[in-house]
Amino acid sequence: MTKAADRKNAHLDLARGVDAQTAHGNGFDRVVLSHNALPECDLDAIDLTCRFLGKRLTMPLMIGAMTGGTDRADEINLALAKAAQKAGIALAVGSQRASIENQRDQHQLRKIAPDIPIIANLGGVQLARPDGLKMAQDAVAMLEADAIAIHLNPLQEAAQPEGDRNWHGVEDAIGQLVQSQTCPVIIKEVGAGITKDVAMRLDALGVRYIDVAGLGGTNWTRIETLRHQNGDNPLMTPFLDWGISTFDALIDLQSDRPESRLNARLIASGGIRHGLDAAKGLWLGADMIAAAGHFLRAVEDGDGQISPDHLDQSIELWRQQMQLALFLTGSKDIQSFRAADGHIRD
Repeated sequence: MTKAADRKNAHLDLARGVDAQTAHGNGFDRVVLSHNALPECDLDAIDLTCRFLGKRLTMPLMIGAMTGGTDRADEINLALAKAAQKAGIALAVGSQRASIENQRDQHQLRKIAPDIPIIANLGGVQLARPDGLKMAQDAVAMLEADAIAIHLNPLQEAAQPEGDRNWHGVEDAIGQLVQSQTCPVIIKEVGAGITKDVAMRLDALGVRYIDVAGLGGTNWTRIETLRHQNGDNPLMTPFLDWGISTFDALIDLQSDRPESRLNARLIASGGIRHGLDAAKGLWLGADMIAAAGHFLRAVEDGDGQISPDHLDQSIELWRQQMQLALFLTGSKDIQSFRAADGHIRD
């Protein structure tokens, strides 16, 4: 097993624990949606359907990137794929670097989930390597993916003794990947957020989707510190909760000025706790919601065994909570919900 695969298994165990969570919230508690006591719509008929990457989803939800490249990770991804296919939502896998290095075949995911968007994944630093474009194309082909997510994780890499410290050329590599027209490109952070400046640079490259992946949930700086120093790393201590909250990232990317509007569509992730948070993300301007840590914890029971029923129930609960949020604002569908009354608390 490669070092990358060993690291992925350690990440899985650590990501499930409370010590891996950011100390600050996602900021969504500042969003107050106005209660409509006369909603004039049917709760059971609330329409959450949408289209994403050319496919119809039952709701704008994606199981976010978390893991891949090991036996345990493959088993988890198979369970996530089955649940996503059953629920009619999108699925993003974790970094495929380890799978490519170990020549692990992931075609089974597409066989299990033929009708939903599946998103491949590769790190920005890996993309910038001489063989990076081929790695990205291999990652897409391995899954017959509908898009590829390139993750940006400079803080996480800096926290790893074996991490990539040279980030020269990543932006150019993203541009080359977009121009290759391999498939739509999603750029995502891993929990430290994306600012308007970076988003505009990505937008100019032709990136189709930007996942803000803000501070508020699984914290990879804490995970790497726990993995190597049992949480005691004087260098990283002041940076453990470095980043931009999911709320602040979404607010930052909104603009009424035509010259500052993004062409890329937004995905909100980073500490999404439940369906009400998901609805608030849509209200703040996101087109899709992604959550990784929540569903990682749901897919395995307390003994580390795969629990399909628990995962299915967790996804269904989010659907019902999103429906209820729309109903209580008098919104029959997502389009009308975006115009629902509400305010942001100081």
